Amino acid sequence: MDQLLTLNNGVTMPAIGLGVFQSPPEETAAAVETALGLGYRHIDTAAGYGNEREVGEGIRRSGVDRDDVFIETKVWVSDYGRDETLHAFDKSATKLGVEHIDLLILHQPMPQHFERTVAAYEALEQLLTDGKVRAIGVSNFMPHHLTALRAETEVVPAVNQVELHPYFTQRAVQEADSSLGVLTQAWSPIGGITFYPGWGEERTSVLEDPTIREIAGAHGRTPAQVMLRWHIQQARSVIPKSTNPDRIAQNFDVHDFELAPDELVSIDDLDRGVRGGPDPDAVDPSSWDLEIPEA
Repeated sequence: MDQLLTLNNGVTMPAIGLGVFQSPPEETAAAVETALGLGYRHIDTAAGYGNEREVGEGIRRSGVDRDDVFIETKVWVSDYGRDETLHAFDKSATKLGVEHIDLLILHQPMPQHFERTVAAYEALEQLLTDGKVRAIGVSNFMPHHLTALRAETEVVPAVNQVELHPYFTQRAVQEADSSLGVLTQAWSPIGGITFYPGWGEERTSVLEDPTIREIAGAHGRTPAQVMLRWHIQQARSVIPKSTNPDRIAQNFDVHDFELAPDELVSIDDLDRGVRGGPDPDAVDPSSWDLEIPEA
């Protein structure tokens, strides 16, 4: 049984979710169905991933009751703005085949056009008030983005989903989240961004790190399981992605062992302070050629 995390508005969310970033649409439904059959009850997707429809299909195929599945998705920047974001909810809900979404978050802070980000978040607040979403949040927000958002909006984000793995622990972000009562959620929790094809020339897989491998050997676990356990013991949400049934199962099988305090510190100390994904302050995502189609 997965551990539950309580968000700042009292809503509970399973600690482990299946991520579907870069999962091909034709493989996504099967991956979701497999995950739910194994006991997952949290699925993370995004309008920008282009596979919300297949996530909904996988949930229906699983036979698991909709109300037992925590569905998280993201609004892409092309749909930022109050009216645009309200419509973005409609598009996502229709593709997912649901009436409400459990957690709806903004995909990027987009500081280059922050007035649109604020308007989009105000739409999320309205959706929360209207009962169309159970919780709202943000993704890739750095501490100064959170401060700017809090100055202009009412509801504290429930979640901040950021790149976070042993080579990039984002301690300042974690501290800012904690000070506000925001749950930190890790994308790329096992360091996939450090070895994804096309993400830079010099890639070093966290899965191959000697410290991680030593700890994994001591517990009879895989390096991925050790990293996921590291996150969970430090009260973070994780959304490991895979379409491989064996890896989907392994990523969920992390509740029956515990890392020692010195092992947690050893993993913390692997931080290199080097971001693998795009820097939200340096890259304007509205310049990317990505528009979200109608449902």
